Amino acid sequence: MTNAPGTAARPAPLRTGLLGTGPWAVAAHAPALAAHPDVEFAGVWGRRPEAAAALAAEHSVPVYGEVDELFAACDAVAFALPPDVQAPLAIRAAAAGCHLLLDKPVATDAAHAREVADAAERAGVASVVFFTLRFAPGPADWIERQAKLDGWFTGRAHWLGTLFTPGAEPSRYAASPWRREKGALWDVGPHALSVLVPVLGEVTSVTAAPGPGDTAHLILRHTSGASATVTLGFTAPEAAAGVGVEFLGKRGVAAMPDWSGADESFAAALDALLRAVREGVPHPCDAGFGARVTQVLAEAERQLGGGR
Repeated sequence: MTNAPGTAARPAPLRTGLLGTGPWAVAAHAPALAAHPDVEFAGVWGRRPEAAAALAAEHSVPVYGEVDELFAACDAVAFALPPDVQAPLAIRAAAAGCHLLLDKPVATDAAHAREVADAAERAGVASVVFFTLRFAPGPADWIERQAKLDGWFTGRAHWLGTLFTPGAEPSRYAASPWRREKGALWDVGPHALSVLVPVLGEVTSVTAAPGPGDTAHLILRHTSGASATVTLGFTAPEAAAGVGVEFLGKRGVAAMPDWSGADESFAAALDALLRAVREGVPHPCDAGFGARVTQVLAEAERQLGGGR
């Protein structure tokens, strides 16, 4: 079949596989992969074969028992795995020529995160890290607008949840072993940094101090000369829980709008990977950025005394 005169050929769908079968994979990753018009959902691999088979059957795609077989069948792979399981598999995927849609954090070890970024660069594959707020309707456009302005003096961010608050409503994410080990610093700290850095510049220094429960307080200095504070915790009272980011400067105070819709955010991240693949231009949230975020959080964790 030939194209009509004056029309360009539609690019072939990006064959994209999914690694992971947990709640995030079921709720966001798999539905977005199945629904995206420019993506062919190529299959599922998981550490729990029964869960992988069930998720694959739900979307009528193949299930793979060996991860390298999935890589061989794909142009790209999306990760919904714990960070320190993700990192070595991402290196293997890049070596197999697969573009990478990574979850945050890329790893919880700075050297491992840098290895992922180096592997992607060495293989010449595109990478995008799914920092939710950078792709969420509302916050994404707001971040871009603030980054174009100058005169910011300081910023502040907080992400307080009740994931591990005694007596709070149970969450499907509370059983995650890596979240229990690493806490809010590593789970939602990447989100805070992903908003602060594009507006205030790269982090040049971090000072960390513990708060009540698992709360961590960070003080950041940025290349712009601005400073920022970050408060993170999963043991907050229910009435105190919430998420917010503000920038303060010569124009006054700019507050991040509310957001929702992880499925829409992940679809936007897929769009970003497709553009990076087709245009050959790295995305700002690539694996290199993910590695720099990991470096900041690893230093904060060191100051806090390791896993909390």
